[in-house]
Amino acid sequence: MRELTIPAQESGERIDALLARSGFTRSAAARLIGEGRVLRNGKAVKKSDLTREGDVISVRTEDAPAPPEARPEDIPLDVVFEDADVIVVNKPRGMVVHPAPGHPDGTLVNALLYHCGDTLSGVGGELRPGIVHRLDRDTSGLIIAAKNDAAHLSLSAQLADRSLSRVYEAVVRGGFREDAGTVDAPIGRHPTDRKRMAVTDRNSRAAVTHWEVIARYRGYTHVRCILETGRTHQIRVHMAHIGHPLLGDTVYGGKPDKGLAGQCLHARALKFIHPRTGEAVRLETELPAYFRQVLERLGPPQG
Repeated sequence: MRELTIPAQESGERIDALLARSGFTRSAAARLIGEGRVLRNGKAVKKSDLTREGDVISVRTEDAPAPPEARPEDIPLDVVFEDADVIVVNKPRGMVVHPAPGHPDGTLVNALLYHCGDTLSGVGGELRPGIVHRLDRDTSGLIIAAKNDAAHLSLSAQLADRSLSRVYEAVVRGGFREDAGTVDAPIGRHPTDRKRMAVTDRNSRAAVTHWEVIARYRGYTHVRCILETGRTHQIRVHMAHIGHPLLGDTVYGGKPDKGLAGQCLHARALKFIHPRTGEAVRLETELPAYFRQVLERLGPPQG
C-alpha cells in the first residue's frame, strides 16, 4: 500500500495524471483505478476525478509494476540556505527533481536524501520527500525542501496563500511595446497532448504571471516573471500564449538554440516565512553561466 497526501498546490489534478507523475505508467494507473485499487480518503475513484487539498490517495500495488525507489546518492548540491527545518538549493539545469519513469536516479531527491539523511518531510510521499514545489528539468535556480512535516505543511500553505513568492528570469522571443504586464489565463492539460499544458477553460486552474522587461535585444527580450500562482509549466505556457515563447523551449514554440537543451529560464529569487521563527527569508542567486552566455550571444541591449 502506498499513500500520498495532496498539498494545496497540487489540488485539482486528475487522479490518473497524479499516478503517472508518481512513477506509474499510464496503463498501470488506469488498470489500478479500474480494479478499485486506488482510494481517495478510503473510497474508490475514477481516473477523471480531481484531487483536493488534504486528500489521502491510497494505492494497493500488489501485482502492480513497482515504481522507482528514491535512494541516497552522493551528488554535489549548491546549498543556499539550510537549517533544521528548511533547505534551499540552487538547482542546475538538466537535473530532474524527483525519480520518475526514465529518471530513476541522479535526481535532486537522491542528492537530498544523501545530504539530509532521514530528516526530510514525508508529506510528499516516498518519491518526493521534502519537495514543496518543483522546477522543470531544464529550469535552473532556487528550490525549497522541508526537513519535517510541520515545515512542509507551513510552506505548502504559503504557496496556497501566495506568501511564498518566486521570481524568475527568462529570455523570450520577440519584443514588447510595454515595459510590464500580467498574463491572467487558466492552465490545464493540453486537449490532445497529455505531456503538455495549455491555456484552456477545460479542467483548468487559475494562473497569473506578472512580467517586466529587464533588457531588449534584437529579436529577443530578457524578462523577469513573478508567479502569483504555481501551475505546471506556467511561465512557459503563459509566455507562449502571448506570443513570446522562451528561447530554446521547442515544446511551446520557442526557437531552438544550439547552446541550450531546453528553455532559458532561471528561478532567481525566493521569499518565504520561516515555518519556525515566523521571520521573512529572502534569497537570490546570480544568473548561471549558461544564461549569461545566452545574453552575451544576443549582443548589446537595444535602447
